[in-house]
Amino acid sequence: MRAQLDHLVVVAHSLEQGVVWCEDTLGITPGPGGVHALFGTHNRLFKIATAQFPGAYFEIIAINSEAACAYPIKSKRWFDMDNSALRKQVREAPRLVHFVASVPDVHAACDALARLHIDRGAPRKASRSTPHGVLEWQITVRDDGQRLFNGVLPTLIQWGGESVSAAQAAHPTHHMQEAKVQLLGLKLTHPEHRALQNAYAAIGLNGIPVSAGAAAVCATLRCPKGVVELHSNGI
Repeated sequence: MRAQLDHLVVVAHSLEQGVVWCEDTLGITPGPGGVHALFGTHNRLFKIATAQFPGAYFEIIAINSEAACAYPIKSKRWFDMDNSALRKQVREAPRLVHFVASVPDVHAACDALARLHIDRGAPRKASRSTPHGVLEWQITVRDDGQRLFNGVLPTLIQWGGESVSAAQAAHPTHHMQEAKVQLLGLKLTHPEHRALQNAYAAIGLNGIPVSAGAAAVCATLRCPKGVVELHSNGI
C-alpha cells in the first residue's frame, strides 16, 4: 500500500467568493473545474505539483446552489460541507480544511484503517464531465460527512473506474496548465498525533509527518504573491 497527497481542499461559501479569495491571496485565477452531481457541489482547480508532491493540485469547492443533490437525504456532503460551524466560518472567507490522498486500492486502504478502528467511510463512485472526457473516481465519504481528526486524516481517493488501474486512470492534472503555484510543504498537527501516525503508516502515506499540537493543516505555497501559508486553524 502506498498513498500520496492528491489535493488540498479549500471550502468557500460560493465559487465566486473562492475565485476572488484565490486572486487576492495567491495572485492567480483558478482554472476550470466541474460539477459534482452526486453531492450538489462544484469546484475550480489548479496544479500545485512539485518533486515532493507530484500530481498535486488545489481544489476550491462550494455548494452549488443551483443544482440538486443525488446523494441520499440521510447523508451529508463530503468534507463536512453541511457542518454549521464550518459553513459559518467560510461565509467570512474561504478556508483550507482538508486534504485528499490517492491510493491504488481504496477498499484495501479502508480495510487497513478499519483494523485501527477508524471508519473512513465507504468508497462511493463519482464522476464528472470534462472537455476531455469523463473523470471517474472512488472516494471515501461517511454518511455523516465528517472528515475526522479535524481534517487531518485524509479522505481517500482512487482514480478511474473499478476496471482501470491507477497507472491508466485519467487524473485532473493531466490537462491542467503548468503550475504558477507550488506546494512547498504540508505541516500537520493534532493532539492525537500518534493515532494519526499509525493511520498514515497503515495506508503508506509517507513524507507527510504529523506532530503533537492543536489540530491544524498548514500548507506552504510559493505563488505570485510570494510564499504564503494557509491554515485550517482547527476547523
